[in-house]
Amino acid sequence: MMWKTIRGERIPALGFGTFELVGSAGEDAIRAAIEMGYRQIDTAIRYGNEREVGRAIRASGVARDELFVTTKIWFDNLAPDNIHARLDESLDRLGFDQVDLLLVHWPTREVPLGETLAAFAEERARGRTRLIGVSNFTVALLDEALDVHKADLFCNQVEYHPYLSQEKLLARMRRADMLLNAYQPIARGKVFQSDLLNRIGAKHGKSAGQVTLRWLVQQDHVGAIPRSSRPENMRANLQIFDFELDDEDMRAIHGLARGERFSRFDWEPEWDE
Repeated sequence: MMWKTIRGERIPALGFGTFELVGSAGEDAIRAAIEMGYRQIDTAIRYGNEREVGRAIRASGVARDELFVTTKIWFDNLAPDNIHARLDESLDRLGFDQVDLLLVHWPTREVPLGETLAAFAEERARGRTRLIGVSNFTVALLDEALDVHKADLFCNQVEYHPYLSQEKLLARMRRADMLLNAYQPIARGKVFQSDLLNRIGAKHGKSAGQVTLRWLVQQDHVGAIPRSSRPENMRANLQIFDFELDDEDMRAIHGLARGERFSRFDWEPEWDE
């Protein structure tokens, strides 16, 4: 496993996303991922599977302090009182006293950002989360959070894959020593259709998906959280640490970017160009 060190904290570069992994089948998949070696587990209130995550961790036999667990609060609950109440519920469902990382799931203008970030900081001070961060924040929103409200943010979780450049956002996050954790890292499977990614994969004896994940984690301040319910895909995603892409490979993959975004919602912010 490769690790990223951000603000003095070590986090596995590759995590396991749990979106849509619910019920007994979801719990089994999460447990299998942990037993295979995943040590960063990503969930959210909106996913409806925090109980499954907690049960899977306990059933795996892996000590809680060996895992980095993230959960998130949805944008309609970002008023301070709601934040405290929702974290109470999340910790109860997970069966934890503390999560490792608490994120704003999506930004909202219905609640002043400073109030939300102050409540998150209060939860960290209370010891109910070790670190705080955001998801789906643009450069402008990060500027507000970091420069105006002086928030101590560890992470911004955003969509990132070869077809969507995050160059401007990543430059801002590197200046702030923040982790960009990439969701939908294999572009909903579209990377497997790329002639370029398949050619690079053939050169290294890897699949297009493995090349894509390697391209992400090989970048400074970037991690990835792919999701799969199939054991063979979970294992394949972990098999990206025995090869390295050269500079030509990296540049070629960056050249695939064409502004293609798969997560589009009515509530999304105005994205960076």
